[in-house]
Amino acid sequence: MTRTKAPLTIDPEVLGELLDGRWAAQRRRARALAADPATVPPDTGDLGELREATLSGVKALAASGSTRLALPESRGGRNDHAGYVAGFEETVVASPSLQVKAGVQFGLFGGAIQHLGNAEQHAQWLEPAQSGALLGCFAMTEIGHGSDVASLGTTAVYDPAAEEFVIRTPFPAAAKEYIGNAAAHGRAAIVFAQLVTAGVDHGVHAFFVPIRDESGRPLPGITIEDDGRKGGLLGVDNGRLSFDGVRIPRTHLLNRYGDVAADGTYSSPIDSPGRRFFTMLGTLVQGRVSLDGAAVVASKLGLDIAVRYGLQRRQFTGASDTDEVVLMDYQQHQRRLMPLIAETYANALAHEVLLESFQRVFSGEDDSDEARQVLETQAAGFKATTTWAALDILQECREACGGAGFMSENRLTGLRGDLDVYVTFEGDNTVLLQLVGKRLLQDYSAEFKNIDFGGVARFLGTQAAEHSLYRSGLANVGRTIGELLTPALNEKRIRSGKLQQVLLSSRVDAMVADLAGRLRPAAKMSQAAAAELFNEQQHELVNAARAYIELLKWEALNQAMHTFDDRPEHADEAKTLRRIRDLYGLTLIERNIGWHIMYGRLSMNRARQVGPTINRLCAKLAGNAGELVAAFGYGPEQRRATIAEGIEQQRQDEAREHYRQARARADYPVDEKVLYQQKRQQSRQESSAR
Repeated sequence: MTRTKAPLTIDPEVLGELLDGRWAAQRRRARALAADPATVPPDTGDLGELREATLSGVKALAASGSTRLALPESRGGRNDHAGYVAGFEETVVASPSLQVKAGVQFGLFGGAIQHLGNAEQHAQWLEPAQSGALLGCFAMTEIGHGSDVASLGTTAVYDPAAEEFVIRTPFPAAAKEYIGNAAAHGRAAIVFAQLVTAGVDHGVHAFFVPIRDESGRPLPGITIEDDGRKGGLLGVDNGRLSFDGVRIPRTHLLNRYGDVAADGTYSSPIDSPGRRFFTMLGTLVQGRVSLDGAAVVASKLGLDIAVRYGLQRRQFTGASDTDEVVLMDYQQHQRRLMPLIAETYANALAHEVLLESFQRVFSGEDDSDEARQVLETQAAGFKATTTWAALDILQECREACGGAGFMSENRLTGLRGDLDVYVTFEGDNTVLLQLVGKRLLQDYSAEFKNIDFGGVARFLGTQAAEHSLYRSGLANVGRTIGELLTPALNEKRIRSGKLQQVLLSSRVDAMVADLAGRLRPAAKMSQAAAAELFNEQQHELVNAARAYIELLKWEALNQAMHTFDDRPEHADEAKTLRRIRDLYGLTLIERNIGWHIMYGRLSMNRARQVGPTINRLCAKLAGNAGELVAAFGYGPEQRRATIAEGIEQQRQDEAREHYRQARARADYPVDEKVLYQQKRQQSRQESSAR
């Protein structure tokens, strides 16, 4: 009823090429592999069966050769770190359990050996790890310390007489917890522990520690416990590791950033312990990058299923007394799904920007401190906001599909359950956004460097004037930013990209400036008082970080929109991308409309135009909803959801026809509900038999 009457003519493959980006070939190969039954674990089974099936998928990935892409050319790889991650993310289509277990094996266990180890260690362990011959764990998280890695309790004390490290869990809270591959399959672990030599603690370092013998039994001094069933990811064997005086050779220290000589002398190419610690952790940023991309893939898959169902499912009569209305024709259905498609497009295109940064740093093209800081900030912020978005998107897709969406066979509940933990591993999202916020404040303070006193005074004067304008009632006397830029603000003007960028960026600027002003007194406070002041601003810090990441994603979408500027044959694709950009931008503005009004960015009159404009954009995009999700590149073999293939609608149509035929007879024996259930059960049995 409310979809546009003249949908654009767009080619899903053209949009798909844009979304798949530079590493499209790796993505498409991974999607094909995800359709292979060897990589798809069963939907049901006990923990042991699900874990073994997931392990088989990990071995199938290794056999495909894709796990070697990130290796250096000297090791038979291509030094293609982003290509490896891009393909690896798509394994979510087969199973999130497969993606996580493979990530532990090849990205974390193998990645730690590659990025923290030396050439000799590479020769000994890297090839077996990346081929799946040596199954391993990444033992960082402890019961008592999750995100606070620097305070881990596990110790590795060097014994110079034996030239060995002694690994110990000194108290129960130091046990390694939630460790993937630990409960059943891992034979070795990369253990993060406090390195102590000659009585001096040199901070957290990584050690290669065997944990099982060839028959699978725990080695002496190692206790392994099974975490059992979780809320999702049942194919991943998470467990707990404890160490009681476990001895390993000195050469098992992964010593790229810190080494111990035979006599116990410690050395490092990085003098500062703090900088050494963050440099070491920075080499492991791949986990956050891949989680960001995996969350995008799950969002695409959920929307693909929900939109296809919404284009088929009919409910209630509207414009006709006899014909029921397709769900996608209802405005509220458009409102619940179209903004999510726009957000997913933004997340996907922003992820391509992140992959570019990742490739530059890890290929050695630009391994500067500045490039690494940009990558770490992007990875932290994108992972946090995208994984949160994925949970919201999958839940909305589930609800948009009604009871059918709650059936396991249609995957939406399983995907959401599996992705739930993504928001807390590889860094709790709230903690990651605090990291982003701190970097924003650091960049803000850098503006004061190399400026004379007069310059600083002018800068602060400008800030004071700006805050006076936007915090006082004077701002509402017709001097808002939106009205200054667009005096006659109609629908087309409120969709102005320039206006959206100004509104989004000025919000970030004001929030960061406000934070900096509130935190400035901390420099003259005691440590305790400064910590309390910072704690009081924690909520505002997280909000500012989130606003900044949303701006980056909008900019990525805006930049991608211009891809077709010089390609007139793709005018409709260009128009579609502009609608997607505008919908994403205006949805962000609507989400924080109170802030924009309070700070004088939009007048009440202008703010009232945002909602109706979003409604019109949703209706226009709904006319091409099928093409927008087809651009994601998934087929029936990847979706594996009956409601997405018209089967559920076919069942309902057949049941209705049986009901009509029964009503036509004078002696029909059963009511509509029984007939419907009988026909639906028959269709299910026929589908299963096929």
